[in-house]
Amino acid sequence: MQLLTEKRIQDLLAIEKAPCLSLYMPTYRNHPDNRQDPIRFKNLLKEMEQSLIQKYSSEETNTYLAPLEKFSEDDEFWNNSMDGLALFSAPDFMEVIKLPIAVESLAIVADSFHTKPLRNYLQSTDRYHLLGLSLDEFTLYEGNRHSLQQIKLSDDIPNTMEDALGKELTDEHHTVASYGGAAGESNAMHHGHGGKKDQVDLDAERFFRVVSKEVEENFSKPLGLPLILAALPEHHHLFQKVNKNSALLQEGIQVNPSSVPKEKLAKMAWEVMEPAYKNNLKNYVDQYEEAKAAGKGTDDYKELAVAAVEGRIASLIVEADRIIAARITNLVTGNTQKKDMDNPRVDDLLDDMSELVLKMGGKVVVMPPENMPTDTGLAGILRY
Repeated sequence: MQLLTEKRIQDLLAIEKAPCLSLYMPTYRNHPDNRQDPIRFKNLLKEMEQSLIQKYSSEETNTYLAPLEKFSEDDEFWNNSMDGLALFSAPDFMEVIKLPIAVESLAIVADSFHTKPLRNYLQSTDRYHLLGLSLDEFTLYEGNRHSLQQIKLSDDIPNTMEDALGKELTDEHHTVASYGGAAGESNAMHHGHGGKKDQVDLDAERFFRVVSKEVEENFSKPLGLPLILAALPEHHHLFQKVNKNSALLQEGIQVNPSSVPKEKLAKMAWEVMEPAYKNNLKNYVDQYEEAKAAGKGTDDYKELAVAAVEGRIASLIVEADRIIAARITNLVTGNTQKKDMDNPRVDDLLDDMSELVLKMGGKVVVMPPENMPTDTGLAGILRY
């Protein structure tokens, strides 16, 4: 799993080579379900063709679609899928992003790439990191209320005690073997040649300090996600003692992470994360209701479009998977015009408005439909 960051999205938005083709679709990881993925992909290409042909000649349309069509018959590509696919193509540009979440099928041709589904993922408030920790190694996951996926660490991140400490390991170091029962309870068993438990504890403390720093610098700071620790009870206290990562939640999972299936680990993690997630949603709704009562909140997309170009939106709440087929026609006045989504110049208004808010230093929050404080698909809190 590659790390999807805001910078990666901003790089996509920096492309100014129309037409920009954005394709999203859910995918399957395993055979035989993944056999239907190329069929769904071809159907989305047909939708793009119908949109392109409205503005471009048949020859131009075929040229723009050619880089995408090569994936249709690429068995290796479809045999290495995750849960979702995002594909972006423009003249002399191609970007493929495989996602750990399913996304709605979507094919859009516009003057810029459609990045809202990516931001849905990045800005959703249910995401978290899970740190699976033992005395010998650590594993990092990214999860949400639907899934839990292991993150492939880069080669320069030491994930074992030997890699982290190397020659600094004490000569008297003991290996601690852990074994777990069906419920994930574990006992620690020391064995070695020196009997110097304090040296083992010293190595563990130094290793945990390295783990804390690596996770903070490479994941918590760039993404700002809550961090849940999964480890044996005796390791929680030591890690909390050396940890300086403010993203770490006080409540964790007291279990040997390697002794339980990933599905159970995901369920246990969400039990820790869900209260904070629900509280965050409630806080955003309360903030909007207070702003609206004070005359600084609105759900009118025309008013918000004007406020967006003027930099007056402090926070914008956007309904997940909602599309408003319109575009901001004037980046000075904020005037908008509704269009047909088949028009190759039209993107999603919520997508464009979110980009403006972020560029102006505002915050964008993607919220599930059932939690939205309005029925228009958006709610804005104004600075003034």
